[in-house]
Amino acid sequence: MSDLATKGATGPAADDGTVLGLERYRVELTGYCYRMLGSGFEAEDAVQEAMVRAWRGIDRFEGRAALRSWLYRIATNVCLDMLGSSQRRARPMDLGPASDASAPVVGPPLPETAWIDPIPDGRVLPERSDPAELAVARETVRLAFVAALQHLPARQRAVLILREVLAWSAAEVAELLETTVASVNSALQRARATLAASEVTATDALEPLDTEQVELLSRYVSAFEAYDLGALTALLHEDATLSMPPLDLWFRGHADIRTWMLGIGRGCRGSRLVAVVANGAPAFGQYRADPTGGHAPWALIVLEIAGGKIIGVNSFLDTERLFPMFGLAPHLDA
Repeated sequence: MSDLATKGATGPAADDGTVLGLERYRVELTGYCYRMLGSGFEAEDAVQEAMVRAWRGIDRFEGRAALRSWLYRIATNVCLDMLGSSQRRARPMDLGPASDASAPVVGPPLPETAWIDPIPDGRVLPERSDPAELAVARETVRLAFVAALQHLPARQRAVLILREVLAWSAAEVAELLETTVASVNSALQRARATLAASEVTATDALEPLDTEQVELLSRYVSAFEAYDLGALTALLHEDATLSMPPLDLWFRGHADIRTWMLGIGRGCRGSRLVAVVANGAPAFGQYRADPTGGHAPWALIVLEIAGGKIIGVNSFLDTERLFPMFGLAPHLDA
């Protein structure tokens, strides 16, 4: 049964061909909406709303544009409506200087709407893609890239994603946004300048067949589970960062990361890691030792790797929502 059916959308008489025609675009539309909104949960809500609107309006679809283009127009309008005047989502590193690990100020968690959320690759990367297109898709769902996109005004964001990521022509984007080619080209130029100023660091995608990366990740898991901080920090770039949304504190460099993990963060000793994939990068469900037995969910860790070193450890603490999204168990018995 399709997601449209399970959501109870009302529209024309059931047409399995039409439903399947809409559903085949769900993953790529989710990727588009994720880049626009910076949240996997909001992206899936946006796509569902776009699908429902499309289903209800299918009788008015005259076929003058391709179904895919029509769906993107609807999804874009949904995203623009959702963005409205809301604050942009960010990463802790965007909000202020690094925290002092020797005397950290751990304030109350910020609302989930403040943060860039991770998302499983399977929700945003089509299975059947040209290798070159898949490489671009992975690169443009990285946490750092999605965070940089949030600096752009909403319509500039749409223009840049459609032109640079999805390779639409200026004329196609102009038609979708009901504007001129000149306006699209101007918006793209401004968006490129903003992204260039943000200096997004390039990172390595997850490469399961890359023996060096496999070895790095194996060493990371062994060091973390043994809580061997000497071995762990040896895997980190000297300027590596550690962040923990929804907390707004973050740390940079070996010394402060080690200080945090030996101090307030020492409760992670004895954790177990379960491998997943998020945002085109290696990730792990972290389970801390449960006093009642086994291990309980603690964080979804997304690693950023460049040049054979870990440059970012992003520990998302919202396990109640994230673990089900990533298919992670609610508890480990052993």
